Amino acid sequence: MTTSAAAASPSPSSSSPSSPVPTSASSLLEPVEQLRVLVADLDLPLDASGADRARAERDQLLAQLDDYLLPRLRRLDAPLLAVVGGSTGAGKSTLVNSFVGRQVTTSGVLRPTTRYPVLVHSPADAAHFLSDAVLPGLARTTGSDVPDPTHPSVAGAKGLRLVEVEHLPAGLALLDAPDVDSVVESNRDLAVQLLGAADLWLFTTTAARYADAVPWEVLRTATERGTAVAVVLDRIPPEALAEVRTDLARMLAEAGLKAAPLFTIAECSLEAGLLPRAQMAPLRRWLAGISVDARSRDVVVRRTLSGALVSLATRVPRLADAADAQDAEERSLLADLHGAYADATEGLQDHLSDGTLLRGEVLARWQEFVGTGELFASLQAGVGRVRDRIAAAVRRKAPPADRLGEALVTGVAALVIDAAGSARQNALLRWRARPSGAAVLANAPDGASDPQLRDGFTADVERLVRDWQQHVLDLVRAQGEGKRSRALFYSLGVSGAGAVLMLVVFAASAGLTGAEAGIAALTAALAQRVLEAAFGDQAVRQLAAAARADLIARVEALLDDEQHSLAQLLPERLGTQHGEAEIGSQLRQAAAAVARAGDVGRGSAA
Repeated sequence: MTTSAAAASPSPSSSSPSSPVPTSASSLLEPVEQLRVLVADLDLPLDASGADRARAERDQLLAQLDDYLLPRLRRLDAPLLAVVGGSTGAGKSTLVNSFVGRQVTTSGVLRPTTRYPVLVHSPADAAHFLSDAVLPGLARTTGSDVPDPTHPSVAGAKGLRLVEVEHLPAGLALLDAPDVDSVVESNRDLAVQLLGAADLWLFTTTAARYADAVPWEVLRTATERGTAVAVVLDRIPPEALAEVRTDLARMLAEAGLKAAPLFTIAECSLEAGLLPRAQMAPLRRWLAGISVDARSRDVVVRRTLSGALVSLATRVPRLADAADAQDAEERSLLADLHGAYADATEGLQDHLSDGTLLRGEVLARWQEFVGTGELFASLQAGVGRVRDRIAAAVRRKAPPADRLGEALVTGVAALVIDAAGSARQNALLRWRARPSGAAVLANAPDGASDPQLRDGFTADVERLVRDWQQHVLDLVRAQGEGKRSRALFYSLGVSGAGAVLMLVVFAASAGLTGAEAGIAALTAALAQRVLEAAFGDQAVRQLAAAARADLIARVEALLDDEQHSLAQLLPERLGTQHGEAEIGSQLRQAAAAVARAGDVGRGSAA
């Protein structure tokens, strides 16, 4: 059984834009193109709050810029594209076939053309749709030449199948889109992309599905972006037509679509797979009227174009906010990294001056160096007397300076390696505590996020400390030249004086307690006096300060390199290099430029 279809207002509805598109779109083209460059360059790689939603918004905006806004701005008089979209089983393909009067698209959930939806057009518009003027990212096929989606060469590909229909009026094309609630994610994404390219969306639903959440979510998105919308309510039991239509009209009004044309098609038997002509007559007349009436067509095109442009005022700032969130997350990750290495560096500096090194092997070699058998027993007699006895001893035989120097070098290297390992592990722990940092480490190249120090790091540290030791020897050699007390300097030797100077550098005792602290203090005082006898107290202070500063600088440079290698795991993002404005600011400025260009164009048209 069939009933007559009914239609509402002759004009499609959309969320009302604040103002129309100017007569000439030339003033808008350049700023929209510049905005498109920024949106394409926008990278949101970090798992900051809302990043997934922002990535989807970026992809959808970029698709609409490429598929609709820029092509339409370049040619306002291009054919109008009406996309037939809706939920699974809504009868979209049957509607398109019935409109053109023959089978041009295959109905059914599992149809093989899902990833190559059908675009029906007049022969007069063939050149336009064969070109990349609309939906440039989709491949074109014609007629029944549909690629096998299971073939490896086209697996995952997306495209359009173009079908010419002789009696279809020029200036109007219909596109049968995949289901917006398809169980296949790629089909849902393609449906959203096609809807973003539409001048007009024919929202198709049924009496059983008209309240489903997913299609309404997509519908609200379309209206927020200003897309002109008409609604086709299909497969309505005749006895429920008035009730269902009233309820759907209420829902449309609540969604801001009170003026949207509403076409109803009663449940009926198909005729050769097509809806009866009487059922299709109101919709066919309405669409034909838009295509042949330049003013009606212009109203639809400009309403959708203006709505899309106006929507940029809210969509682009949301992307800018997401970019700002990425910048903030990146700064937080870098702060975690810097903090971990700063803590390790500070701790290392403390250990290099708090007497930690003056124990164990170093202390034993120092005692050996100064002749320990009598040294500490004589300390009660005064440091000055001990200093004189040391001087006398070293004149008689060369002290074992090399063993003392080796012990110091080994001890310093161990402290640096420990500090570097602690810094790396703490940095990785801090990153793993953040979703963004955990994702960065999960995607890092093999070994890059290993908590263990890299191969070769120990050798680099040993080389660094030995280079520093050589620098200390160069300092004492230069200082010893021309000194009045050259005899003592010569008796110590360059290696002996250098070893004693290294000892002075590490001579404070803040990190030791009890007997160790006393021994360290006496050792430090003794080493200080020995050098003062050779160089003088002022020179010793200067030498110790210079040697310590050089060691810290070398260690900091090494740890900075290690820190930098971890920082390199973070993605490089636009607008953070070379003093450029951050990408969020650039996006806001680009959106403002589009708005200004629209105002200028409207003023010129006026």
